[in-house]
Amino acid sequence: QVQLVESGGGLVQPGGSLRLSCAASGFTFSSYTMSWYRQGPGKERELVAGITSPGLRRSMKDRFTISRDNAKNTVYLQMISLKPEDTAVYYCNAANTGWGPGAYWGQGTQVTVSS
Repeated sequence: QVQLVESGGGLVQPGGSLRLSCAASGFTFSSYTMSWYRQGPGKERELVAGITSPGLRRSMKDRFTISRDNAKNTVYLQMISLKPEDTAVYYCNAANTGWGPGAYWGQGTQVTVSS
């Protein structure tokens, strides 16, 4: 059974940092492209960052860095200099072809940036 479990969200002040984690199980993690998406209030879901199996990265935000640990079946999203507009539910996604999005989604973790 495929599972993607996000953690690390919460309330942070503007300018602060957070690191999100997504623990994966039930598939060959090292072979998949992993991505982070987010959906803000009243907005469509959008790509934040992705990382392929060999480690090729792309990020839509210079302030965000994606990384992966294949030994731990975990993908991370380091976010710095957070802004109120970064407030959203952040989702982990796994794709077995291309950049995705693939069929596997986590349940999401809420990030709220507010003073």
